[in-house]
Amino acid sequence: MSTPPGTSLPPTARAAADAIVEAAERLSTAAATFTPCTPVRDLIGTDDAAAAYAVQERIVADRIAAGASVVGRKIGLTSPAVQQQLGVDQPDFGVLFDDMHCPEAGPIPLSRLLQPKVEAEIAFVLGRDLVDGPLDDAQIRGAVDYAVAALEIVDSRIAGWDITFGDTVADNGSSGLFVLGADRRTLDSFDPVAAQMQMFVDDTEVSTGTGAACLGDPLRALAWLARTAREFGQPLLAGQVILSGALGPMAVIDTPGTVRADITGLGSVTATFTQE
Repeated sequence: MSTPPGTSLPPTARAAADAIVEAAERLSTAAATFTPCTPVRDLIGTDDAAAAYAVQERIVADRIAAGASVVGRKIGLTSPAVQQQLGVDQPDFGVLFDDMHCPEAGPIPLSRLLQPKVEAEIAFVLGRDLVDGPLDDAQIRGAVDYAVAALEIVDSRIAGWDITFGDTVADNGSSGLFVLGADRRTLDSFDPVAAQMQMFVDDTEVSTGTGAACLGDPLRALAWLARTAREFGQPLLAGQVILSGALGPMAVIDTPGTVRADITGLGSVTATFTQE
């Protein structure tokens, strides 16, 4: 409900609005100065989804105003173990911008990141909008143009990854960068839930997992996001990249090295981290 002209917000509403602005400024300053900040839960609480997404929306709007383009979304908290750790019973999402996409062949300077971790995922590229309709299994499958192996480099603007649900949602889902593999597969030739994943750092295995580890099925995660994004008034659109969630545990990346994920049916995807 909007406030009539000439009137002010009630004190509680004004305080909440001020807290959202302050939380967004704290996180944006951390990103701009490459200096991790304290958590924002002192401002917006640990589990207030509406407040946390309001902070995220403010940060996203500022990035768009500065020239960034939205190219997709990322889904997080798709593991029951991680949900339990943060005391939530649903995933979360963040926004992917054009400058987060790193070509597979190019080096990724660690100086671009604060405290990165990497996880292997299945990325879906949409061929149709998910704006109208029931958003049932058939519509979700039909909207996928193709799938590729992906590495998501998650990062946190919050010092020491000291995060609750509210903190990570406000911080754009702890998003960082992402890399997409070259092999494209349609859903006619690839079953996401049956995928097996191995991830290596310099040929040392650091993570294994399956498609079923991602909310039971990566397509189920995509369906959750499609419904949630539409409820937020920002539905998923053709051409967007959707990172569907981790297939196994993430690995810390704090020294130069090469990360490779092998996903059955999708081939491999590689990211090379360098020290400037």
